[in-house]
Formats: sequence, structure tokens, C-alpha cells
Amino acid sequence: MLPHAYDPWLVAASLFVAVMASFTALEMAGRIASRRRDVAGWWLVGGSVAMGVGIWSMHFIGMLAFRLPITVGYDPIITILSLLIAIASSAVALRVVCTEKLAWMRLAFGALLMGSGVCTMHYTGMAAMRMSPRIRYVPSLFLLSMLIAVLASGAALWTAFSLRSRFRRARLLRAGGSLIMGIAIAGMHYTGMAAAQFPVGSVSTTADAGMDPGWLALVFLVSASAVLSIAVISSMLDLRTEVRTSTLAASLAEVSQQLRFLALHDGLTKLPNRSTLEDRLAQKIRDTGRDGNPLAVLLLDIDGFGQINNALGYRVGDQLLTEVAARIRSSIRSSDALARIGGDEFAVAAAVRDAAAAADLGEKLRAIVSQPFAFDGRELQVTASVGITFYDGGELTAQELIRHAHVAMHHARSAGKSGSCFFSQAIQEHAHQTLELLHALRFAQERREFVLHYQPQVAARSGRIAGAEALPRWRHPDLGLIPPDRFIPLAERSGLIVPIGAWVLDEACRQLKEWHGADQNQWSMSVNLSTVQFNHPDLVSMIRETLNRHDLAPTRLTLEMTESTAMRDPDRSMVILSRLSEMGVRISIDDFGTGHSSFLYLKRFPAHEIKIDRGFVRDLIHDSEDAAIIAAIVALGRTLDLAIVAEGVETTSQRELLTDLGCQILQGYLLGPPVPADQFLRRFGTSAHNTGSASL
Repeated sequence: MLPHAYDPWLVAASLFVAVMASFTALEMAGRIASRRRDVAGWWLVGGSVAMGVGIWSMHFIGMLAFRLPITVGYDPIITILSLLIAIASSAVALRVVCTEKLAWMRLAFGALLMGSGVCTMHYTGMAAMRMSPRIRYVPSLFLLSMLIAVLASGAALWTAFSLRSRFRRARLLRAGGSLIMGIAIAGMHYTGMAAAQFPVGSVSTTADAGMDPGWLALVFLVSASAVLSIAVISSMLDLRTEVRTSTLAASLAEVSQQLRFLALHDGLTKLPNRSTLEDRLAQKIRDTGRDGNPLAVLLLDIDGFGQINNALGYRVGDQLLTEVAARIRSSIRSSDALARIGGDEFAVAAAVRDAAAAADLGEKLRAIVSQPFAFDGRELQVTASVGITFYDGGELTAQELIRHAHVAMHHARSAGKSGSCFFSQAIQEHAHQTLELLHALRFAQERREFVLHYQPQVAARSGRIAGAEALPRWRHPDLGLIPPDRFIPLAERSGLIVPIGAWVLDEACRQLKEWHGADQNQWSMSVNLSTVQFNHPDLVSMIRETLNRHDLAPTRLTLEMTESTAMRDPDRSMVILSRLSEMGVRISIDDFGTGHSSFLYLKRFPAHEIKIDRGFVRDLIHDSEDAAIIAAIVALGRTLDLAIVAEGVETTSQRELLTDLGCQILQGYLLGPPVPADQFLRRFGTSAHNTGSASL
């Protein structure tokens, strides 16, 4: 037999390629298993080619490492056939491990197929040497190589199946598995090479077409490394893309879930929103129609929530809403529907026995909201208004029930807040009338429907006309003359009070200037300011421009505001009142004694007069306490150098007693009712001193 030897460098290179081919096989198995069916087919083809090229290259580098004392060549057709066998074997292997389950019988069958393929590839490659005489094989070693091929294939298939999933440290385990698989594949190859025997005198019939083994081994090594590297890199890039895509898909799914939640819930309190409430309420309406169990819809609104936001900040306001939601949730049954349907509005839909049970639930909700809240060491107590709709059957929708509860809640709030009210048809009609009145109010100024009436203010001791108070009236085309107590609250809630108030001031100043031109230069004009007007940022400039426009002395204008308005924000009020006082405008504190007076601020306010509320004057003759209060107010006014005006004077006895107590200016129906400007001038402009006004 011909002697032979091995090139250690090429042996090492073949082992390296075997390990790389094994790692590629494990990577490809992971990619194919994780892809869709249509994409997995392409990965199977690509993986089979890469793995087959790797195994085949390892085989030929190992053969080139085998040195004989004769020149050896390789038949190209048989060589290509061996390559195709390697690719086909790789395809079988990858297909076997990419099933959901790998049974022992399937594993054994796959190992037998793959092992046979590897052996066929190896011995076909040996046949490509075209030796004469033929190569002889030691039977025992030949059989051992086949056994090693089958066992190595089985181990490789099991390893690939076990490590194909993408989990933490999978690539590290694949590296270790590929090392074992590479050694097993190389062991099969070199066992097969050891089985080959070449008789003395053997020659290779393809020797003349042969190439230098060293150079050919380098080509195979570089080519195989390139193919395997490209396959592994492609696998890793695809894995990264898949991971990113999976992460993005998970993020999108999470965002989609959050969007669905936000579409059905309130973002702050996490309660269901109006849309979700309407769906649940519709179901409860169907239940009522089927079972006959009455249903109550309650709408709770926090009184003065806007002022809480303005005074304490939106953070405290949000905390308050969250705490209110938690309290309501803990006080109702799990079967009841709770939702936040507006800024500070919460709705509850609950099955009840009767209307009395609905009322009890309303009072329970008001009571839990009225309990003190603690925020940042500050105790806050609020009240709530509750509107209730009782439903025991009929053709009503969820939207209608909520709207009815809303109407009832607004009625409860307008009745004085911190109360509850059941919806009724009368309330609905009143709300409808109010809405129509508000709609007409928006166009009243444009249509010049507002007029001013003037009520005289008389010097108590001399009876001389000191001036007039301008009182707005709305001359509605259908309802006639509407008093201010019917439309001013609407104007304040809608914000229309600002342009209406500006018109009142302008018209009152114009009229006073006209009276001054009629030889009534001693008259002054009083105009009321609402809370909304007083808080308007352009108030001072608007008053200055109005006085300049009519060339009117500021000292002839008196602005009346309630002490509640002035005390709402005392520091800010101080700034505004000081600017008006510096301008020369007189300031009157209206309805004095009915609000929460602060004598400390009253002393600092640049006020010029105090106007005693008519409530103290009404029972003055029969109530000694009212007389004592008026006397105290007069004494306070004298101390602070403030003029005292009393309104609501309707009897001679009241006039005399108020004069004796020290009031300087009187106003009331006894002295003259509010009348249009032309009548005012005819009645009170005939003489500077009017002593007969008591008979008007």
C-alpha cells in the first residue's frame, strides 16, 4: 500500500470549516423555525446551500490534507455531484428539525437519511480521484465511518432542534453545540479516510487536470468561509430585523390597547367616559324593560370647581377629581355604572327599588363628596349638586336620560348649590325657556333691545336729588320688559355681561352728560359692576375711555360692587380699586353687611361709600336688631370717612329713622321708582330741591 500523510494546517482548516458549517446549520434551523411558511421556504433553500457547501468544503479540504507520493486529480462532474449530495443532505436535516415536535422515530429516520447522505457525499468525493486500481476500504473502518455519520447526524439534528428557539444565551449554546458537531463530522471524515487503502502502483487518471492541493485548499477555505459567513451574517441581520419588528409590533399593540382604553375611559380618573356609559346605560334600559326594575341616573357636579382650579392650581384640581372618583367608586355597587362625563361631572347609573332609593343614593353621594379632602397639608371641603333621573320604563334613550339628569343638576345648582333635584317636565320647560332666553340675549344688544331706567338717589336731610342709579332693562319683542334679575345671571354665566356692562356704562355716562347739559350739573351716576366685569383685564381702560368719550368728570361716576366681589381676591381688588380711585371714580360697596366682611381690608380699600342692603331696611321699624346693625354701619362709615347710602326705602317711617340714624343718601320707591331717562328729567329735574318726591 502507498504510504500517506496529513498536512496539519489543512486538517485544522477542515475542522474550522466543519465547526462553521455546524454553526450555520444551527442558525439556519432557528431562522426557518421562526419565519412564516412562505418565507421559511426561501430560508430552507439558502440554508441548505450554505450548510451543504460548508460540509462539502470541509470534506475536500480534508481530502487535500491527505498526501500521497503520487499526483492526484479530481473529476469535476463527480465533484459537483458530491456537492449536490451535500446540499440535499443538508436540506433533509433542516427540514427534519423545523417541525413542531421531533419524535424519536422521526429523529432516527432523519439521522439515517442525513448520515447516509454525508457518507454518500464523502465516498462520492473519494471516487472523484479516479484511482487505478480502485481504492480499497477496510470494512470495519468503513462501517465505523457510516455509524459515526449516522450518530453524528442524530446528535446534530437533536442539537439543532433543541437550540432553534430564540432565547437568552441561545447563540452561546449554539457555539458550543457547533464545536461538538464539527468534531463529530470531522471524525466521520477522517475515519472514512483511514478506511481507504491505495495499492502500490496506483495512479489517478485525472492527475493531469489536477491543481496544486495547497492552492486548491485555500480556494475552498476562503470560498466556504465566505459562503458560511454570509449565511450567518444574513441570519443575524434577519434575526435583528425580526426582533426589532417584533418589538415594534409589541409597542404598536400596546399603544393600540392604550388608545382603545383612552377611547373608552377618562385619562385622569381612569373611569369610563360618556361613550362607555351610554353603552352600559342602554343595556340597563333593556334590563329595565325586561325585568321591570327601575333605574336611576344621577349626575354629580362639584360646586365652584373652576374657582378651586384658579385659586389652588390645576394639580390640586386633578387630585380632587381623582379622589372624588375613588370615593364614589367605593360607595356604589359593582353592578352600578360610574363614569366621568365632563370636567367635574360624574354620572352613576344604578338599579333602584323606587324614587326614594334614588334620592337616598343622591344624598349619599353628596355626603361623601362633602367630607374634607387633604392635599399637601391643606384641608379642602367642597359641596356638590346632584341631578337625578328616575326611569321605570318607556321610550327613552341613554342620551336622553343623561340629558335629563344634566338638566336636573343645573336646576339644583341654580337653586343654591349643594342640593339634589329630580328631573321633571316643569324643570325641562324651564330649562328650555332659559335656553331660548339665552339665545335671544346673544342678539339683544345688536338689536338695541336694552334700555336703562334710572332711580333717584336723594340727600336724606335736604331732599335734594344727588344723582341716579342706572338699572338695565331688556325690552324683549315677545316677553315685554324683562327685569335684570332674570337676564343678568344668564349674561354672567355666558360671558355676555362684559359687552352688556360696557354698553350700560357708556349709555349711563352719555345720559349723565346730557343731563349736565340741561342744567343738572350736580347730579352723579351710579353703575353696578358684576363679578365677571370686575375681573375683566380691560376694565380700567374701558372706564377711562368711556369717560373721555363723553367728556365726563370721573368724580361724577360711582361704581357699585358687592363686598363679595371685592373680597373674592382682596389683593387684586385693592390694585384695581386703587387705579380707579386715582382716576377720580368713586367706589361704593353694595349690599354691605350681607357678605363676609373683612374690616381690615375695608379699611384699606379706597372706597367712598357704603350701601346698606335693603334687607336691613325692610323690617327696620319692627326689628330693633336691624336698627342696631344700621347704626353700627353708620358709625363704621363715619370712622372710615365713608358716605352711607340706604336703599329699599318704601315708607316715611323708614326714611325718618334712617335719616335720624345718620344715613346721608336714600334710595327707594318712596323717593322714586326706576323710570326711563326722559321721565326722570321731567319728574326730578324741575327743581334742584325736591321735597315732594315722597308722594311719587
